[in-house]
Amino acid sequence: MVYHFDWSNPEYSRGVAEWRNPLKRKAIMKAKDYNFYVYIMASLTGTLYVGMTNDINRRVYEHKHNLIEGFTKKYSCHKLVYYEHFTDVCEAINREKQIKRWRREKKQNLIRTINPGWKDLSLDW
Repeated sequence: MVYHFDWSNPEYSRGVAEWRNPLKRKAIMKAKDYNFYVYIMASLTGTLYVGMTNDINRRVYEHKHNLIEGFTKKYSCHKLVYYEHFTDVCEAINREKQIKRWRREKKQNLIRTINPGWKDLSLDW
């Protein structure tokens, strides 16, 4: 489905301008209950995948059942070993990028801070 916007509509352009303003965007975001998650999936052999989502339950289910083509399906990253919750999408994206830049050892240390046994945190969901 393709959406077409009437760029001359003052209501739409006002909304875009407000969204581009970081202070107004934060006010808009706080007015609603937004949830974003940065997470790490692991394979049984220790391969790690870092991702971000707005629905952690759905996303982990997709990874576990190989519903999405790509890295986690190819390397069988089916175990949720770490996640963080955010209410600001920009903070979540920045955190995901930060963790993705880290070396493997630093990611492993991060996981150990909340999950020393590397258990699947989604088993009780």
